[in-house]
Amino acid sequence: MDAAATLVVALAGVTAAGLLGFGWGRRRGARLDTSQAAARGDLSTLDLVRQALAALPDACLLVDTTGRVVMRNQAAGDLTGAVEGKPLVATFRVPAVIQAIERVAQAGPPEDIGFTLPVPVERTIEAHVAALGAAAPEALVLVLLRDMTAIARVERMRADFVANASHELRTPLTSLAGFIETIRGPARDDPEAQARFLEIMQTQADRMRRLIDDLLSLSRIELNEHVLPLGTADLAAIARDVVDAVQPQIARAGIRVPIEVEGTVPPVAGERDELIQVVQNLLDNAIKYGGDGGDVTIRLTSGQDPSGPVVRLAVADKGPGIAREHLPRLTERFYRVDAKASRERGGTGLGLAIVKHILNRHRGRLEIESEPGQGSRFTIVLRARATS
Repeated sequence: MDAAATLVVALAGVTAAGLLGFGWGRRRGARLDTSQAAARGDLSTLDLVRQALAALPDACLLVDTTGRVVMRNQAAGDLTGAVEGKPLVATFRVPAVIQAIERVAQAGPPEDIGFTLPVPVERTIEAHVAALGAAAPEALVLVLLRDMTAIARVERMRADFVANASHELRTPLTSLAGFIETIRGPARDDPEAQARFLEIMQTQADRMRRLIDDLLSLSRIELNEHVLPLGTADLAAIARDVVDAVQPQIARAGIRVPIEVEGTVPPVAGERDELIQVVQNLLDNAIKYGGDGGDVTIRLTSGQDPSGPVVRLAVADKGPGIAREHLPRLTERFYRVDAKASRERGGTGLGLAIVKHILNRHRGRLEIESEPGQGSRFTIVLRARATS
């Protein structure tokens, strides 16, 4: 427990006897009467405890022996939905934590519990549960909830890097080492062979650079995936900027990329730079793997979802399409329908994984429609930002 949490424990311990003294925890459903606290001279202490809770970056609650919330800070309200004076279990259904509170309230030792909240984005939480104040069964219980999501993701990314990235990097590194050896040996006096080998080496070096860039990008996105973006972005403007930026690639493919906007499309809740990356990855894939079949179309529409108004941006190509069995796995790291073709076209196998994690952060989703011979359509769905 850090210094800030220790301070709250100390302050809460000082005031616990006062809280219990005027009936909190002795009567089921009892409410804290601040006028009684003021009469006893305890109100300043209560205020100090509440201010200490509010200053903590972690979620923190005080719970009585009946399971009702005595005090909580804003972070605890956001994480658990807890309401002061109401049972914690009414809004926070994590059996391991609720059972730990019951044990600690009955003179049990402090407990540490790790658990996962699966929605709206998976979060890893550690709970510290400890008794305060008077002896059981009238003790108040402190519940400190610390979000360990970023640390857990760093560990998972490290494991993923060892398992996947090292394999992806080994092939170009082996190729580079072989060509260097050839240039220094048999091809030492052959300028034509050297030029050919150097071109291949440049291609392999570019591939490693793209892979490292995508890995770093994915790492940054995953670290903040549980943090909801607060900005506003114009998807139509983003689409136009992305198409302008990839004009050289479009020209080399010999295709057009028209942008169709149906009606008035409102802005969306999101971070512009990350949404540019989403559209750029989808368009890059469409040009690489579907551009041979003709033009790629970007279409924007607005509509309604059960959650409210949304904006849809679809990137559709007329390429060879994708078999149904591959669709559920397309957003997995390093998953490729055709690994050889992907590598030849400069793919890293991370583009759609980046798209998925950015959309997770934005509480959006990716819809994929494709059939062999019928092209593919990748649609992002984002919440529309309310306009005044």
